[in-house]
Amino acid sequence: METLKRILIIDDDIELREMYAEIFQNKNFEVLQAVDGLAGLEIATSQLPDVIFTGIDMPRMDGFTMIEELQKNTATAAIPVVISSHMGREEDKGRAASLGVKDFIIRGITRPVEVIARINVIFGEAMAEYKLEVDPEALDAPRLAKDLNGKNSLRCLYCDAEFGLNLQFTSPQDRSLKAKFSCPRCGHEVQ
Repeated sequence: METLKRILIIDDDIELREMYAEIFQNKNFEVLQAVDGLAGLEIATSQLPDVIFTGIDMPRMDGFTMIEELQKNTATAAIPVVISSHMGREEDKGRAASLGVKDFIIRGITRPVEVIARINVIFGEAMAEYKLEVDPEALDAPRLAKDLNGKNSLRCLYCDAEFGLNLQFTSPQDRSLKAKFSCPRCGHEVQ
């Protein structure tokens, strides 16, 4: 049986916290919750989650102070932390980077499905791959085909089926993608 990854969600916004709790539970995470940095610090120390997903501005103890406190304790110092910010200020990003935060997610811009993918990257899990159909006659497709295989079509050299385009995030933070053409019939790939 697969062991569930344990995530600690820390935020004083109960609706946001509950929304993410449900999303992570649906993706087979064990979810712990805290209302602020002080409660989060107590839970992190006693429960040792696999990852912490925290806001910044909270009562009693903010997210940055909590991270600093976690780093003072050998039991919690290595727990990866992801910040969820509604502002995305550059000074906050800089401070997060200096504290070794694994990712900085801006609410309202980053969709929940991407949040899950970015958290999974921390655990070394691959990002989802997206398969797209390409119109071989549209825009620069004929020129691209010629550059790829010397022909004016995006067809497989082995079975003559039309290639599809596979995309996968290599860096979800800056939305970099890896692309390759693949044949849906025989599996031949062109990167």
